[in-house]
Amino acid sequence: MRKTDPGRFFEDYRLGDVITHAVPRTISGGERALYHALYPARHALYSSDEFARACGLPASPLDDLIAFHTVFGKTVPDISLNAVANLGYAEGRWLRPVWPGNTLRAESEVIGLKQNSSGKSGIVWVRTKGLDRRGETVLEYVRWVMVRKRDHSAPAPQTVVPELASAVDPARLVVPAGLDFSAYDFALAGEAHRLADYAVGEVIDHVDAVTIEEAEHMLATRLWQNTAKVHFDATMREDGRRLIYGGHVISLARALSFNGLANAQMIVALNGGAHANPCFAGDTVRAWSEVLDKAETGAPGVGAIRLRLVATRGEAGALRGDDGKYLPEVLLDLDYWALMPR
Repeated sequence: MRKTDPGRFFEDYRLGDVITHAVPRTISGGERALYHALYPARHALYSSDEFARACGLPASPLDDLIAFHTVFGKTVPDISLNAVANLGYAEGRWLRPVWPGNTLRAESEVIGLKQNSSGKSGIVWVRTKGLDRRGETVLEYVRWVMVRKRDHSAPAPQTVVPELASAVDPARLVVPAGLDFSAYDFALAGEAHRLADYAVGEVIDHVDAVTIEEAEHMLATRLWQNTAKVHFDATMREDGRRLIYGGHVISLARALSFNGLANAQMIVALNGGAHANPCFAGDTVRAWSEVLDKAETGAPGVGAIRLRLVATRGEAGALRGDDGKYLPEVLLDLDYWALMPR
């Protein structure tokens, strides 16, 4: 009797399946320290209890992407252990801050299936929820991933492609209870720019760059308990290279965006995203952002800004070629809402 689990292949998924993922994880200040060591993360709300209390919160929450990576990592053994690539995201919302000491677990529902024309793989869409120790949802998102088939002759399932919103409606953004930016300290935050200082269509070059090392991305991927074979086993790709976990690129780009967006404090929605091209150790990653939209919230002094965050090996502002396809140097195209003082 086999004791080990080779992971699910495309033909193992059924529309409507609800998968409870192992293993719950209690998050501590250690995750924060490692996150800030791995990425140049320095947004004030996630760095200082005193700054967070001045903004109406009981203490500094863990970075939003710590919660995302932790929940994402829980799903990998069941969703993307045999993945070719993670393709995109939609309809993501952060519903509750996560503080040290909370325990997170995850569950996913299969909401779409489509076999590729080659018959060797297919695309699986799942809606994932991250749940805390009380069973309350702290975040939710849809992602779709290309998964290998075990048996190329296995019959294709009925094609179901879910209809997904192009962006989260600002009215559905959840502002953490008590958040108040009416007495926001811009000097301590690092920049003076508030929501009114940004114009839709504005492009911000975040200037700095980071060269990715094998040791760093391997440590990060283990930290999130992400077991996808393509990130660890160099024999899983024909080119013999380990693929950088896309979440590592997301966090790196988000951290780089501090320069110009230091006051985009909290990520509250993930509208869409694509890992446009593979990233490997040795790549030097830069980031730039485009302002897509702005909105008000009901919280005192709190506004929302919609941003396109691009991680690239190339120049700021360059995204697609004349053919409409992503330029080969573009690694990430991420569309999200963040909370910012008005």
